[in-house]
Amino acid sequence: MRRSTSPPSSGPLLAAHPAPLPVERRAWLRAAAAGGLALGLAGCGFRLRGALQLPFASLRTNLSERSEIGRELRAQLIASGVRIVEPARPNQSLPPADVELTVLSEQRERAVVGVTATGQVRELQLRVRFKFRVRSGQGRDLIDDVELLQERELSYDESLVLGKQVEEELLYRDMQSATVRQLMRRLAAIRLDSAPAGRLSE
Repeated sequence: MRRSTSPPSSGPLLAAHPAPLPVERRAWLRAAAAGGLALGLAGCGFRLRGALQLPFASLRTNLSERSEIGRELRAQLIASGVRIVEPARPNQSLPPADVELTVLSEQRERAVVGVTATGQVRELQLRVRFKFRVRSGQGRDLIDDVELLQERELSYDESLVLGKQVEEELLYRDMQSATVRQLMRRLAAIRLDSAPAGRLSE
């Protein structure tokens, strides 16, 4: 007599090993955990790695929030634990601050530096200029009037106008971020009891 055989049931084995989470869900959970950790550290008074330690606790400035350099610099200052004090309004006394950063000028420049034999633009030079000074809360010069300059070259092709416009904007943003990094290094080098640091080498 032939015996009938049937394959063993795999139900219990499958139940013991739950299906792995989808890749998207695992990535979301990792991001959420990292964000919670960052908020927890910030609440405990820790500074995120990479934030410069500045020799002052408060800074008054006329930085415009409509300026990309202004927005990025404000974010960097706050990340470094600096309290930003806005300028006094008319008929108001000047709010106290350890140092005062005054923006004297900020501008973008775009110049043609190369053309083809037919007179078409071949190369552009992009520039970002940022001029400022820094004084102590008592009005003593800490950084003399100084201009930070960033330059980038951009090859140009009139048949690729839209792509070149995007590339140009990315280069401007890179120069603005580089300007902010330069300025933060200068602010970090300030000595409230020393001579002006306007000619600090980069």
